[in-house]
Amino acid sequence: MGEVTRVEKPWGYEIHWAHTDRYVGKILHITAGHALSLQYHNIKDETIHVYTGKILFEIDVDGQLVGREMGPGESVHVTPKTIHRMTALEDTDVLEASTPELDDVVRLEDRYGRKS
Repeated sequence: MGEVTRVEKPWGYEIHWAHTDRYVGKILHITAGHALSLQYHNIKDETIHVYTGKILFEIDVDGQLVGREMGPGESVHVTPKTIHRMTALEDTDVLEASTPELDDVVRLEDRYGRKS
């Protein structure tokens, strides 16, 4: 059996429930009012799925940051180099399935002062 790890974050926490050389499965718990950084990935390809709660999902579309509310049952595919951010409108659990490049994060803005 694989090891399940919890990673504390300033916006909540992540549960890494699958990690192989080909894919990663995570649960991201985002506390209401908190946000992940405005970011992109050079290599990492991910799909997020809102399991519970509600987020504002922002994504770059033709050079403009476009936001939309997402609730339970909604998913979005984020390809490499695509700028995006999630902000929790209420306590939210997001399922993330991605390629395994966990450290591939380029932060453009971060309310917690973190750098890439």
